[in-house]
Amino acid sequence: MTTPQDLERALWKGIESDRTLMLGLDGHDDDHMRPMTALIEDGKGPIWIFTSADNGMVVRLGGGSARARACYAAKGHGLFACIDGPIEVDNDREIIDRLWNPFVAAWYEGGKSDPSLRLLRFDAEHAHVWQNESTLMAGIHLLFGRDPKKTYADKTAEVDLR
Repeated sequence: MTTPQDLERALWKGIESDRTLMLGLDGHDDDHMRPMTALIEDGKGPIWIFTSADNGMVVRLGGGSARARACYAAKGHGLFACIDGPIEVDNDREIIDRLWNPFVAAWYEGGKSDPSLRLLRFDAEHAHVWQNESTLMAGIHLLFGRDPKKTYADKTAEVDLR
C-alpha cells in the first residue's frame, strides 16, 4: 500500500533527479507555463530556479511575490504532480554560489555576476501527487477480474509540503 508520505518522498526524489518542472504564475491568463530547471537541496524544498531578468515571470513578479503552480511528470511517467505555493525572486549570493554548476553557467556569459541572472525561490506548500499504474497493469487487473480503480485508490494523495 502506498502512503501519502511515500508519494511525497517519491515526488522530491523525482524532482531532484529529473530537475524539470512546468512552471507558471497563477491568475495570469496571458502567460503560459514553461519548462524550468528545478534545483532542490537536502531532498526537499524550497525549489530554486535560475532564470533571467527578461523572463516573463520575473517581469510580472517585479520585486514582489505571487502564487505559482508547477506541474511535474517523471521521465518514465511513473509519477505526476501539481504543486502550489508562493514564488519570488531571491538573488541570495550564498545560495547562487552553492547551487551554481556547469549547466547553469552555460546560460550566463557573465557567470555568477551576470546582470541578467535571477534566482527564483518557489516554496512548495501543497501538491496533488499521482503514481501511475501502467495500462499493462490495469489490463492484467481486468484479466484477473479485479477493478483497476480499486488498486489505483492508494496511488494518489493530497500532500502538505510545508
